[in-house]
Amino acid sequence: MSKRNPRYANGARRRAIRARLLATQDTCALCGRPIDKTLRTPHPMSAEVDEIVPVSRGGDPLDIRNCQLVHRVCNQRKGNGRRRKSPPKASGLQTSREW
Repeated sequence: MSKRNPRYANGARRRAIRARLLATQDTCALCGRPIDKTLRTPHPMSAEVDEIVPVSRGGDPLDIRNCQLVHRVCNQRKGNGRRRKSPPKASGLQTSREW
């Protein structure tokens, strides 16, 4: 059984937050450049609502104080703030291609 996405648990409230952010904010909270509000998804510079504390880390997607307006591409680069696993380290064993 899959978990419900909390962003869509209350669609009307989420739409209201998006409308308020679009009305009150003009610049991307991550890069500081202006947001062209006429651009639509999936354009990389379109406006998106970003959670400051990601939902995956306990943030509330329906709290206006936890939301900010950002470019789609900036939001994708930000991710959820978790570090990716580093590549495996060398085992220390000497290897050779010469047989």
